[in-house]
Amino acid sequence: MITTLDSWTVACLVVGTAVLTPFIMGLFGGNQFNVKGRTILLTGASEGMGKAVAKHLSAKGANIIIIARNLERLETAIAETKENAVLTGLPFQASAASPSTQRFHTISADLAVPNGALNALTEAIAWNGGNSPDVVWCIAGSSYPDFFIDTPITRLRQQMDVNFWAATEMAHGILNEWLSPAGLEKSQGQKEPKHLIFTSSVVAFYPIIGYGPYSPAKAAMRNLSDVLSQEVQLYGGGDRVKIHTVFPGGISSPGFINENLTKPQVTKVLEETDPVQTPEVVAAKAIKGLENGEFMIVVSWVGILMRACCWGWMPKNNMLLDTIVSWVSGIIGIFVGMDLDGKVRKYGKDHGHPSTYPPKEMP
Repeated sequence: MITTLDSWTVACLVVGTAVLTPFIMGLFGGNQFNVKGRTILLTGASEGMGKAVAKHLSAKGANIIIIARNLERLETAIAETKENAVLTGLPFQASAASPSTQRFHTISADLAVPNGALNALTEAIAWNGGNSPDVVWCIAGSSYPDFFIDTPITRLRQQMDVNFWAATEMAHGILNEWLSPAGLEKSQGQKEPKHLIFTSSVVAFYPIIGYGPYSPAKAAMRNLSDVLSQEVQLYGGGDRVKIHTVFPGGISSPGFINENLTKPQVTKVLEETDPVQTPEVVAAKAIKGLENGEFMIVVSWVGILMRACCWGWMPKNNMLLDTIVSWVSGIIGIFVGMDLDGKVRKYGKDHGHPSTYPPKEMP
């Protein structure tokens, strides 16, 4: 008969094994995002996170197609990607790039206008010899934080167009390519699945004051990726196409500088302890998450806690560990929410009605 002590020992071993198994398997399970020799389409990769992602993937042997509006920055990004095709010091570099065989292409397009993404995708497929890209990573976006009632309706619509509709149209186009009967037949026998990657934000988990114009689009993107992760299972059990979403926080990029021009001071107060990461760190951690086969990818400790409160019924990266963290985060979140709400109320008492605040410089 097993004693009480033995029962607890067995229980601990079972739980410990369940928690550690995914990590152990991750060490020996292989790379689930092998990009060497594959063609990757990146939107919004002329600067910031997108540019860093292009460099990292180039270092891993990928062929890169960059789509952005600014042609000059596009050409600069491609030149730097080629020049840095073999990067040193990358913690997740899987193989040295081969500039003599890798291919690079730029497409200048405004993805926020109707058919902008579809036209760019058509051009990318034509450049790629009539073959659709193997990976599509939607990174393009912009944030103009402000109080919701102070933001013109035209700006609210623009934020949805840039941050949601551009990625949605691209997803619609590429999934029709990959999952049509002809597309599935063409990919028959391929060892590596296709990957559609969205770039959302931690504000999709918990938005704070000032992100009213921006966070709804990122939350909608997260919801879309949740739906698609289930829908693609109609076409081969989800083994043909993998859906992922990356949720970065603050990134020290040109976009972040512009963001701070319109960001209310009270928002800056609430964010003062949040980490701001370099584009290179965000890119490296996001790619590592993809290599681990993760569905919802975060790149900081704040992201881990915020994601934990929002898992719901969606697929988890580690069923047991993520569930435990969600319990802990749920308790922590009670106090975090009270603290943030208290800071907003105090700011209102100290500074008065927002209509009295000095005007901000508009980018």
